[in-house]
Order: sequence, then structure tokens, then C-alpha cells
Amino acid sequence: MASMFSYLFGGGSSGGNTRKDNAKSAIIELRKHLDTLTKREALLEKRIAEQEGIARKNVSTNKIAARNALKRKKALETELEKLQAGIASLEAESNAIESANLNFETMKVMQSGARALKNIHGNMDIDKVDATMDEIREQVALTDEIGEAISRPLGQDIDEFELEDELEALEQEALDAKMLNAGRVPNSKLPETATSVTAEEEEDDEEEELRKLQREMAM
Repeated sequence: MASMFSYLFGGGSSGGNTRKDNAKSAIIELRKHLDTLTKREALLEKRIAEQEGIARKNVSTNKIAARNALKRKKALETELEKLQAGIASLEAESNAIESANLNFETMKVMQSGARALKNIHGNMDIDKVDATMDEIREQVALTDEIGEAISRPLGQDIDEFELEDELEALEQEALDAKMLNAGRVPNSKLPETATSVTAEEEEDDEEEELRKLQREMAM
């Protein structure tokens, strides 16, 4: 077995093609021989059944014929046992060759992948990768800064608080002009007047509610 594997998968300058062809040829030959042995096995089983039938047929009428049939049956059974043992060995060997060939092909693919990775990483190391990533981060940050600068409105910056103060002043001027046009002097205590009117309205509502309750009680 070892010599066969050495022949099939051993080293040599001719490389993997010769080994692959040898393995394929060996598997084909083994399967052919197994097919022949399987046919022989079926024939022996048939002949054993025939001899058993002869023995059963003559066991009561012709014991000599029955005995001879049993002897032939025993001889055939012995041959069948040896044949089946050989079949089992050949099947095991065929499976082993197929498995070894599969392992060999897997190893070749893995070696090819390892060489490819080595070629890819040939000009790479972790320092170069870190340096490249730092450059990318710098460029991304620069891109963000440029985008922010482009999106910034042109002209001088506007003070939002100053803008609010100016807007309030314009609103007050508009209110003052409106009150002057109505013949009324602007009163800085306008909010208090509004508050007084609201308080008077609330008192009127309360008095009305009180009178309503008095009428209901009188009824």
C-alpha cells in the first residue's frame, strides 16, 4: 500500500500532472477489478443456492447426492468468503486513493492561494498600511474643511443679536407711528393699561355671575 502511494503521489520533476494521471489510472483499474469480483460474487452465491437446493431435494431419497452437494456448497462458501475479503480490501484501497488524491488536490489549491497572498502582500507591511490610512484621514478632514468653507455665506459676518435689537427698534417705531396717526400719544405704560382693562373685564364678569346666582336663588 505504501509503495503504491509513493508511486501515485511521490515527488518528481514532472510535477502534479503525472501524479494526477497515475491516481486516476489506479482508481479506474481498481473499479474495473471490483466490478469483475462483484460479478464473480453473484455467480458463487447462485451456485451455493443451487447446491443447497440439490441437498434439500435428496436429503431423504439419496443421502450420498445430498452429502456431495453440501461438500460443494461448503467449498463454494469458502471461495466466496475469500472473494468478499478481497473485495473489501480493494474497496478500502480505492477509497484511500480517492481520499489521498482529494487531499493532494486540496493541498495544491491551498499552496496556490498561499503564493497568491504572498505576491499580493509582497510590497505591503503594517507601517505602510498605517501611513496610507493616516493620509486618507488627513485628506478626508481637508475635504470637510473645504466643504464647510465653500458653504459659508460670502461677505462680512452678521451679528444676530444686533440684528434682533434693530428689528425690535423698527417694530417700536411702527407702533409709535400708528398711535400718533390715531391722535394718541404713545404711552410707555401701555402694557399696564392693557392689564387694567383685562382686570376690569374680569370684575364685570364676576359681578354678572353674582347677579345670575342671586336671580336663581330668588326663584
